[in-house]
Amino acid sequence: QVQLVESGGGLVQAGGSLRLSCTASGTIFSINTMGWYRQAPGKQRELVASITSGGIRNYAESVKARFTISRDNAKNVVYLEMSSLKPEDTAVYYCNVRWTLWGSREYWGQGTQVTVSS
Repeated sequence: QVQLVESGGGLVQAGGSLRLSCTASGTIFSINTMGWYRQAPGKQRELVASITSGGIRNYAESVKARFTISRDNAKNVVYLEMSSLKPEDTAVYYCNVRWTLWGSREYWGQGTQVTVSS
């Protein structure tokens, strides 16, 4: 079983910055993708950013040039650096890890609240 624990959420003013962290533990296939999703009330969960174990990044159009995803493969930690935050970034942010090469698995963290005030 895999456990994902997020941290770093909180309340910030518009234009401010936050850094989210997610630490994964358990049995994790080395070739994988880790990512951040978010869900606002009344909306579907959406991909914010993802990064493969090989360093390939993918971002939602709405956060490009503002957010940066990175990871430490040895420590199984993924980060999301958020800058120029907007009120529409307010959501619960969830950490995710998935792989398909050795079976197919997907795991989620409990989520961390990010609130951006105007």
